[in-house]
Amino acid sequence: MTQSSSGPSQRMLRVGEQVRHALSDVLQRGEVRDDLIETTVISISEVRMSPDLKIATAFVAPLGAADDEAVIAALNRNARFIRGRAAAALRQMKYMPEFRFRLDTSYDNFSKIDRLLRSPEVARDLDKDEE
Repeated sequence: MTQSSSGPSQRMLRVGEQVRHALSDVLQRGEVRDDLIETTVISISEVRMSPDLKIATAFVAPLGAADDEAVIAALNRNARFIRGRAAAALRQMKYMPEFRFRLDTSYDNFSKIDRLLRSPEVARDLDKDEE
């Protein structure tokens, strides 16, 4: 099976979603014994799988955390433990993927675009188009 340049395959998307659910369950149950992870609400927005399905990159948004990078570092420190806890939910996979955690900046981008669209300059230009 060849990987096209148009994006991830259906299989990569499906497995990524299964991994996202498994990760969410592990974090929700509070199984990771790390003060920073235990005291932070962590939203997993997306999991991207490598073409060989051996690496799962999870994009996470720590909600209400003082230091987002510290939460990402804590998740990466505990990645092997989290991988072991998620294994039961992913037992149908031939290989258990290696987990990597990255900060999800898409929320920041959305709010930046929203602020731009609500700015007086853009509103003025939109009003001109309506006339």
